[in-house]
Amino acid sequence: MKNVCEFLSEQKFDVLCPNLYERDTPFDYSQEEIAYHHFMENVGFENALHKIKDVLSDIKNKYKRIYIVGFSVGATIAWLCSEDESVDGVVGYYGSGIRNYVSRLPKNPIMLFFPNEEESFNVDELISTLDKKNIKIYKFSGQHGFSDPYSSKYNERSAQKAYRKMMDFLQNIHYLN
Repeated sequence: MKNVCEFLSEQKFDVLCPNLYERDTPFDYSQEEIAYHHFMENVGFENALHKIKDVLSDIKNKYKRIYIVGFSVGATIAWLCSEDESVDGVVGYYGSGIRNYVSRLPKNPIMLFFPNEEESFNVDELISTLDKKNIKIYKFSGQHGFSDPYSSKYNERSAQKAYRKMMDFLQNIHYLN
């Protein structure tokens, strides 16, 4: 997350990265499953959504545009925030939990990235369900975590393609609204 925040900051975006896990020390990559269960049992999507909405409420008058970028559970939370009037755009990487919230209708443009190999759900089914006007969806070679250079599932080519698409989207989103 620090690398993504630094990258976006270098691109002249102000970046806020709330700690949704409510822990001082991050989970290690070997604890991926433990981290997910911790999130589901101790935080949950609805609680995380309320935390992000509180942040949005605090900053909405300070910025001309607000974008949310999320990875994995963060992508699902970003999807849930897409109904908020103060959000101008959403980028989500491998948000498998979105499948549980497909009835949500985004108010602003969304770009979603999925891997072509996903253990927990059928990516193609989700993509066909989400085929709506404001949603751009891309599927890349690799697995869940393909854009994380610290993950064993990192796919450099897919990560670079996704980053380029994300930056083009974020830099040109005001033309879509």
